[in-house]
Amino acid sequence: MKRGILRFLAFAGAVAVLAGGLKILSWIPAVAQKDVLREYADVEEARATTSIGKIFVPSYFPQNLAWPPSRILAQGKPFPALIMEFEKVGGKEVALLISQSASEDFSSAGKVRMLEVTESVPYPLKGRDALLEVGVCERDEPCAGISWREGTYRIVVRARTTPFELIKIAESMLK
Repeated sequence: MKRGILRFLAFAGAVAVLAGGLKILSWIPAVAQKDVLREYADVEEARATTSIGKIFVPSYFPQNLAWPPSRILAQGKPFPALIMEFEKVGGKEVALLISQSASEDFSSAGKVRMLEVTESVPYPLKGRDALLEVGVCERDEPCAGISWREGTYRIVVRARTTPFELIKIAESMLK
């Protein structure tokens, strides 16, 4: 009986040591490669850990979207970039995606992707030259996107909403 208990405790201890070792090994890449694209708990943590100076966050927020962002991804290398995803209230579907990047080639379309662009027009956004796109997302939902340059960053805002609501969100990101 004692021998069985000792074997069980030895086995449980070995499993605990193995689990702890694996947990430590999983942290090594995150510590060694702080600047690669990874998930952050909040905007402040992303700003403090990466080389992104100013993060553009909307002050106007529609009631059908949940705050805070459901997911924040950021990187410092090979160029600074950030993605914020916002879900619909009470749902798990991403309805708003905001990205900023120091590279024109950075793509963040993933979860709010226009399947068809029905109209693309230049739009004056608080003194900036922006490009407004209106189209259709998955399940024939209306969606819109707007992009512009802000200093060294390219800002892209995409949402499963009307262009009027999207413009309000984008304008609230600028002072």
